[in-house]
Amino acid sequence: MSTPDDVAPWLAWPVGAKVMVRRRLAAGGYSDTVGILLERDAEHVVVRSRRGDVTVPAAEIAIGKVVPPPRLGPRRP
Repeated sequence: MSTPDDVAPWLAWPVGAKVMVRRRLAAGGYSDTVGILLERDAEHVVVRSRRGDVTVPAAEIAIGKVVPPPRLGPRRP
């Protein structure tokens, strides 16, 4: 049995989390957007990336996930 989260897994992502969304391009291929999730609903997600706010329509979302925060601490040489 399919649940709404199976169809649109981004609905379970917490707003304010860092996410990666891979979208299908009309010309073929894919493009990734990484940033902070600002909005999510059944029709789209809005992600604040380094290049500004990006709206990705649900029909273009191929895959995505919540990205863990960076490790803090000293860097290894």
